[in-house]
Amino acid sequence: MRKKPLAAWPCMGRWIASIAFLTGLALGSLAAETSVARPNIVLILADDLGFSDLGCYGSEISTPSLDRLAAKGLRMTQFYTTPRCCPTRAALLTGVYPQQAGIGNMMEDRGIPGYRGEISRNCLTIAEELRRADYRTLMVGKWHVCHIHFDGKKQLNYESDEPFWDNKDGWPLQRGFEEYYGTIHGVCSSYDPFSLTRGNTPVAAEGTNFYYTDSITEHAVGEIEKYAGGAKPFFLYVAYTAPHWPLQAPEADIVKYRPTYMAGWDVIRTNRYRRQIELGVVNKSWPLSPRDPRVPAWSDVRDQQWEANRMAT
Repeated sequence: MRKKPLAAWPCMGRWIASIAFLTGLALGSLAAETSVARPNIVLILADDLGFSDLGCYGSEISTPSLDRLAAKGLRMTQFYTTPRCCPTRAALLTGVYPQQAGIGNMMEDRGIPGYRGEISRNCLTIAEELRRADYRTLMVGKWHVCHIHFDGKKQLNYESDEPFWDNKDGWPLQRGFEEYYGTIHGVCSSYDPFSLTRGNTPVAAEGTNFYYTDSITEHAVGEIEKYAGGAKPFFLYVAYTAPHWPLQAPEADIVKYRPTYMAGWDVIRTNRYRRQIELGVVNKSWPLSPRDPRVPAWSDVRDQQWEANRMAT
């Protein structure tokens, strides 16, 4: 049964993951008190995803697998997030406000409570809690909630052999996860990601056709196949870097969407608004918000091909 939406909140993404998070916690509490089998939990986090960027929320982007999940579950229409990725992740992983978790802004240590740049030991992560409940705890993807030494292009270009860490106390395996594959840092190439790590050991990207988004998915699927049907239930946290910048995608995928976005942002946002009304994601009595006054009408854009190519990517 699909629940009709009561209200909409046009915030930026990182919300779909929390649906699974909250549902999983509720089911886990139920299982602890009854004989119901404890569920496996897969928590998916998309980085900088827009409210209407999934097909099931009105987008022209093809997301068939997520659309099928939405059709069989609930689509939330009101959610709150922070405007930066580090505090959002800290709140999601701990269930408390980001300042309480120690990451009120980004990963820098400002020397004051709430802004230490690393998840505090005064709170527990969901992985730490679920391990106490005898869950397998697995993570694939972007961490970005601990200190690192970042030297810009020297590290990104592998011109420096200096470690990017003082210690690994804030890494996933030290915060409740049994297995980890992903990037400790937040902004990395999709083809040769800086800080790529397996467990506690930095590793190099493997294969000539490596693409980080695909690698995250492949490792997540591998974890599910490894632990599905096991004696213990599992919690799997899958944190993508896309669609966060840098904007990088296989050429075949870019070509597919170039014609779509040549229609321009005015047409795209109007079409999304109409589809959201059809899907029941927004109330038909709510008018489409005005275009941002800092953004010109599409007909006045000088380099439309360049803008469309960015969106296609």
